[in-house]
Amino acid sequence: MPDRATRRAFLYGLAAACAAPSALSAAVRPQIDVLKDANCGCCAAWIAILAQAGFEMRARDVDNPTLMQAKAQLGIPPEMISCHTAQVEGYVIEGHVPARDIRRLLAERPDALGLSVPGMPFGSPGMGPETRREAYDVVLMLRDGSSRVFTAYPAAT
Repeated sequence: MPDRATRRAFLYGLAAACAAPSALSAAVRPQIDVLKDANCGCCAAWIAILAQAGFEMRARDVDNPTLMQAKAQLGIPPEMISCHTAQVEGYVIEGHVPARDIRRLLAERPDALGLSVPGMPFGSPGMGPETRREAYDVVLMLRDGSSRVFTAYPAAT
């Protein structure tokens, strides 16, 4: 009987250890709240890409005046505007920002408004295949209104 009890305790412990990482990862998935136009397919594609990359995505469809008002209230400079606007852990994410840049932002925690991919460059996440990507920059928007390149993506060759 002692062997059976020891084996059972071992199996329970093994099951708990295997379950713990997935429970932990579910608990620490950053939640991204997105405001977007209901008819925008590229926004839906970006949301799906980020969900697949492990983010918890919540999207809300709004009309264009409401979306533009939110961008202004969040302090997004006009030259940084793109199609959808998101927020994650106190940062603004404007447009087709890649998941890896959002992860880097959350890891480094700069004193900034957030990230933007101005416009809608072809080949950015949700805007067509990366294999045919045009060059684009992910821009770090600073709180004083200035900005700098956070990541430069060269054109695919």
